[in-house]
Amino acid sequence: MSGIGRKEDEVRRMLEGPHPQVPADLAERAAERGGRMLRRQRAVRALGLLVLIAAMAAFTVWAVTVQPWQVPPAETTPPLGGW
Repeated sequence: MSGIGRKEDEVRRMLEGPHPQVPADLAERAAERGGRMLRRQRAVRALGLLVLIAAMAAFTVWAVTVQPWQVPPAETTPPLGGW
């Protein structure tokens, strides 16, 4: 018998046997856990968005004060020739 046939037979035997009792409050506990997971995901997403906005604001303030797009002034004067 192949490995797949053996596994199928095991699954059939498990499904034919006695089924365990499901707790009465299983649906309630699952809904509570799902709600907690959703609230946690929303909080993490909001925190990430807040960090992103703060980083953008800090970059904007830095760019306005430093102005990296401007050419820095020359340290030496060019040689004067042709006098």
